[in-house]
Amino acid sequence: MKVLVLNCGSSSAKYQLINMEDESPLASGVVERIGIDGAFLTHEPVGSEEVKIENEIPDHSVAIKMVIDALLDDDYGVIDSMDEISAVGHRVVHGGENFADSALIDDEVYNAIDEVKHLAPLHNPPNLLGIQVSQELMPETPDVAVFDTAFHQTMPAKSYMYALPYEWYEDYGVRRYGFHGTSHKYVARRAAEILDKPFEDLKIITCHLGNGASMAAVKGGKVMDTSMGLTPLEGLVMGTRCGDIDPAIVPFMMENEGYEPAEMDNVLNKKSGVAGLSGVSNDFRDIGEEAENGNEQAQIAIDVFAQRVKKYIGSYSAVLGGADVVVFTAGIGENAIDIRAKILDGLDYLGLTLDEEKNDMRGEEQVITTDDSDNIAIVVPTNEELVIARDTKRLVEEAEEVAS
Repeated sequence: MKVLVLNCGSSSAKYQLINMEDESPLASGVVERIGIDGAFLTHEPVGSEEVKIENEIPDHSVAIKMVIDALLDDDYGVIDSMDEISAVGHRVVHGGENFADSALIDDEVYNAIDEVKHLAPLHNPPNLLGIQVSQELMPETPDVAVFDTAFHQTMPAKSYMYALPYEWYEDYGVRRYGFHGTSHKYVARRAAEILDKPFEDLKIITCHLGNGASMAAVKGGKVMDTSMGLTPLEGLVMGTRCGDIDPAIVPFMMENEGYEPAEMDNVLNKKSGVAGLSGVSNDFRDIGEEAENGNEQAQIAIDVFAQRVKKYIGSYSAVLGGADVVVFTAGIGENAIDIRAKILDGLDYLGLTLDEEKNDMRGEEQVITTDDSDNIAIVVPTNEELVIARDTKRLVEEAEEVAS
């Protein structure tokens, strides 16, 4: 079985074709600037050079057709026929409370995704558009929705409810949902495999640290708490998102600066985080260079980021009753050696003692605590596309069994 994984944004479409016989990627790429001048597709067959195809790409229909054409191309394609694509797995950001697992897409599932688009107005509409186009171009090929929020649906009410008027939850679905679920799910399970221990027996804290960053507390194979909330704005300090703040700051600054709601939202999401704090960039590599050159503001941004992660590790250790494993993943978690060290500094009381030699690596599966540590910190590169492909394969095969 070959599964095409699609992740459609408002002006982009990322993809990967995976051979599920051995879970090996065959090709990957991204269509950028959909509906904008200068649009192009970047296609990379595994083992071959990257190909860039420039074209007018007015909509997602043209974009996904270009993806299929690239996969079929005589020179740089990796399949001979569209029939080789057995299923399409779609990343869908928000499933609300409707989905605690991925779902084979039919009219009912499609409508349920559409019903919660108000909870992710920037993401769910293009996700739905990708599903529509896929069904139009490959009407006989099954589609599966894999939700960023699904893994977190095991949270108890004491973790997901806000201390706000209850009717806000009843009328508008205002509660904690959490995101990056496919990443948290993959790295938590993979850490258990690496350590050769049953997933359900471990207390795991997963740290997805990238430009967007979130954490999850996992016990007995279920999420007990997570840092992102109704939206991806809550929780950790991020590249351009503020994370946790005193909510009274919002009306205070709106009054003093004259911001309209949309302007305030833009500041919190696009102009805050380490970018706003450092005044340098949302890229930790740039901030790190500035800090090394004596830029105090840049150093403060790094320290604030690490401090927030450390605080969540402490609080989630309390939620779980201890932490057997702390997992670092995503761009910063996998590659930022100094930031991992800063986060773990002083956590010996939790049984986490950094081994500096083991920590001196990037992008590899590696335990980074000392051999005599009571508990373990480990780096696990994430693979969200594989999670989507696995769930797609599982649900399609289950449907085929029922049909037979």
